[in-house]
Amino acid sequence: MIGPKPLPSILDIVPYKGGEPSKTGWKLSSNENPLGASDKAKSAIAAASQSLERYPDGSATALRRAIGAKYGLDPERLIIGAGSDEIFQLLGRAYLRQGDEIIQSAHGFLVYRLIAQQSGAITKSAPETNYTANVDAILSEVTDKTRIVFLANPNNPTGTYLPYSEIERLHARLRSDIMLVLDGAYAEYVTTPDYQDGAKLAETASNVLMTRTFSKIHGLAALRLGWAYGPAPIIDVLNRVRGPFNVNALALAAGLAALEDDAFMAQSIAHNTKELARMQAGLDALGFTYVPSVGNFLLVIFTDEAEKRAMDRHLRSRDIVVRDMTAYGLPACLRISLGTEAANSDVLAAFKCFARA
Repeated sequence: MIGPKPLPSILDIVPYKGGEPSKTGWKLSSNENPLGASDKAKSAIAAASQSLERYPDGSATALRRAIGAKYGLDPERLIIGAGSDEIFQLLGRAYLRQGDEIIQSAHGFLVYRLIAQQSGAITKSAPETNYTANVDAILSEVTDKTRIVFLANPNNPTGTYLPYSEIERLHARLRSDIMLVLDGAYAEYVTTPDYQDGAKLAETASNVLMTRTFSKIHGLAALRLGWAYGPAPIIDVLNRVRGPFNVNALALAAGLAALEDDAFMAQSIAHNTKELARMQAGLDALGFTYVPSVGNFLLVIFTDEAEKRAMDRHLRSRDIVVRDMTAYGLPACLRISLGTEAANSDVLAAFKCFARA
């Protein structure tokens, strides 16, 4: 029996696979906030759950206003999505068609490629320099078919970033009909003075969209909540293709409360800064190679795939689950999310034991 046929490009898609859970130990495979979520956000969810019979605000008015007030942005140029992933999906639906091209860095976030495949578009991956996006390499991939350049800054899974001066240089050399999407999922963790999340460029340029998420610093990954800021015409287009009630009421309430909890956000940043330094110093002392990170994870580089697999098995034997990076073109690498102080201590102990063996 022959049933309905999907678009040919759909069958080429390898579904995205999230980080594996740990049954009894530490799950360090998904770059989640080890401190959990704000108590204020949890209370807001409980309150909102008393009105589950009501539809959510389809325009997310209160949350857009709160984001605008916190970051000095025009609420009318904000769109709220079910995670920033949904916003990427909307971009593909609205701006990509068969034969178009997108550009990303060689080890960019896998979802960008999936977005292109769903539309029958082609992904071009620009070589990186020291695991960092290279502006000149990206520009060299531009053709008359280029429609979107996706740039995660900081990048997942490498943890590296481009200073704002390089972002400006990239944008200045792109055609005005090419959209530059700046994915700032890990922006809150960056403390270096030469970094900016892209809001300034999205404020003034006609072809720049900045995306952010509540999944990381705010610890709301389970609720799927993200947002984007950009030119009014782009936001208008995305609003035309999104679902009328694309974000649920619990997520909207939690996001609003999380934005107001500056103390929790500061605590999360302080924990990450401290533990990132401790983890990197520990790996240095043990002689392991990693990519210096500004995010809440570390990309550890092994001598070959065999050593990587052996380390992965060793960690799992201690109930520590991390992320294999083969799908990202990094077959000799593991990405380790920063966990609690206890979790990170267990990781370092495991590396020490492995080094001795």
